[in-house]
Amino acid sequence: MSLDRSKRILVTGGAGFIGSFLCEELLKLGYEVVCADNFFTGSKRNVEHLLNSHSFEILRHDVCMPLYIEVDGIYNLACPASPIHYQFDPVQTTKTSVVGAINMLGLAKRLHIPILQASTSEVYGDPVEHPQTEGYWGNVNPIGIRSCYDEGKRCAETLFFDYKRQHDLNIKVVRIFNTYGPRMHPRDGRVVSNFVVQALLNEPITFYGDGMQTRSFCYVEDLVHGLISMMMTAPSFTGPVNLGNPQELTIGKLAQLVIRLTNSKSKIVSKPLPSDDPRQRKPDISLAAEVLSWKPAIEIEEGLKRTISYFEKLISKGNVVSHN
Repeated sequence: MSLDRSKRILVTGGAGFIGSFLCEELLKLGYEVVCADNFFTGSKRNVEHLLNSHSFEILRHDVCMPLYIEVDGIYNLACPASPIHYQFDPVQTTKTSVVGAINMLGLAKRLHIPILQASTSEVYGDPVEHPQTEGYWGNVNPIGIRSCYDEGKRCAETLFFDYKRQHDLNIKVVRIFNTYGPRMHPRDGRVVSNFVVQALLNEPITFYGDGMQTRSFCYVEDLVHGLISMMMTAPSFTGPVNLGNPQELTIGKLAQLVIRLTNSKSKIVSKPLPSDDPRQRKPDISLAAEVLSWKPAIEIEEGLKRTISYFEKLISKGNVVSHN
C-alpha cells in the first residue's frame, strides 16, 4: 500500500534537521503530520513555523518507549546523527536505533501501515568499495567509538527486513549520505556546519587529517524529496536504496569553498584524524534514479549559500557565539 494524500503521517525525530524539512514538505502535499521528538538534538525552533497549521501536531516522545497512536504511515528518523551527539551517550544511541526500531515496527505491524527507516551511509563503514552500491556489505568496526551509531543502524535494518519476512510488513529502507542545509545544529561537529560557523566567526577552520578524504554532500530539500518518493513506491520495492549526491569533494576543497563564499578571514588548521573516520564516501545512486526517478538538483555552491544565510541570521540574533 502506498500512501494517499490526506493521510495522517508520523515523523519520529520530526523536530530535527532533516525531520523538520520532511514535516514541512508533507504538510505542503496535503498530509496531516504528527511530529514526535524527545528534543535531545531536535529543536522546537525548527518547527515553530508549522505550529499554526491545523494539520500539524507535535509530541514530546522518546522512541525507546512505545507510542500508542493512530496513523497511516511512519517515517522513522529518530536518532542523533552527528558524532558529537551520538558519542555523548553511546548506549542510548544504540537503544534509540534498535529499541526505537522495534517500537516503531510494532506500531506499524499493529496498524498494518507502511514504515520507512532512515538508515545511513555509515552502514558501509570505511568502505573498500567505491562508490558504494546497496549490495556492498560494508567495512565496519563493531567495537569502535562510532559503532553505537554504525552498528545500531545496521541492526535496525536487520529488524526491518525480518519484520518484512516474518510479518509481511510494508517496509522502506533508505541509506542517507552526508546531508546539509539550514537548521543544522551550529555545533554538531559535522563538517559543513563546523566550517560555515567557523568561517562566519573568522575562527580557524579545523579539518582532520590531510584534508584529502572525500565526502558527497546532498542538500536537505533534495533528500526529503527522495524520502517521500521512496514511501510512494510500490510495496514490492523495499530498498535499501542510497540517497545522496554523487558529486565527490575533498574536505580541503570544501573548506576553501566556504571561505570564499563567506569572505572569511579564517585560516585552515589540520588536526589528527579521529578513529574509524572513513577516508572516502560516495553513493552510487543508480537504483534511486531507476526506481524513484530521483537525483539531486541543487549544486553544492547554491546549497552552501542558503546554509550560510541561515547561520548568518542565527549569529546576528546571538544564537551562536565565538569559541575564541
